[in-house]
Amino acid sequence: MSQRLAGHSALISGGASGCGAAAARLFAAEGAKVTIVDVQADVAANLAAELRAAGLQATHAVADVSKRDQVEAAVAHASATFGPPTILFNHAGTIVVKPFLETTDDEYDRLMDINVRSMFLMTRAVLPGMIAAGGGRIVCTSSISAVAATPNEVLYNLTKGAVHMFARAIAVEFRDRHIRCNAVCPGFIETPHGLREVEALTQYGVDVSEAAMRAAQGRMCRPEEVASAALFLVSDESSFVNGTHLFVDNGFTAV
Repeated sequence: MSQRLAGHSALISGGASGCGAAAARLFAAEGAKVTIVDVQADVAANLAAELRAAGLQATHAVADVSKRDQVEAAVAHASATFGPPTILFNHAGTIVVKPFLETTDDEYDRLMDINVRSMFLMTRAVLPGMIAAGGGRIVCTSSISAVAATPNEVLYNLTKGAVHMFARAIAVEFRDRHIRCNAVCPGFIETPHGLREVEALTQYGVDVSEAAMRAAQGRMCRPEEVASAALFLVSDESSFVNGTHLFVDNGFTAV
């Protein structure tokens, strides 16, 4: 690896599995000191141990990232261990797949809390340290669902639309303090989360068959491909990329 992130303290929310875990492995291999934040305690601990066993720098913090006190505790742990994060990958998220008229207030609240409130809380918690350090890089996981609506995913589409604008607005407000903020926007991904989404959509009659997937984006996206896009956005190679949405969808949204 080229050590593109050497000297950086990186915090990854939702970093224990899927694309978050792929990013944790890649960022650590590129020299970052990585803090994995996740509600999955054992999975996060095991991944951090795996990285340390490989000679990389990693720790973990268990947190429900929709809770302010837990977010602040996770950021405090990262700061005490590796210094204030200068890289934040806001990746934590979940999904609800069901007909809109069957969705509940509780499902709305839960999805907004995990997908949107978490980014608000995490970003607000790390920004003071980034500013004091002279700058930082933030990536938020949005989705093709921010711009390409899917039946039975109204709540998910709504949250990702919010993430889209959150990344852009943070970029505009904090540009002059040397903070860059961008969004990475995957298509359908071959992770447990992505496969559950496909299964749920199929149950509601939405065509996400292998043939439909080939037509829409060629194949399922691999988590490592999302991690590589996030790496670009937090590296010096994207030094003049700010407030943008990088689609990792093999043309899904270009059709």
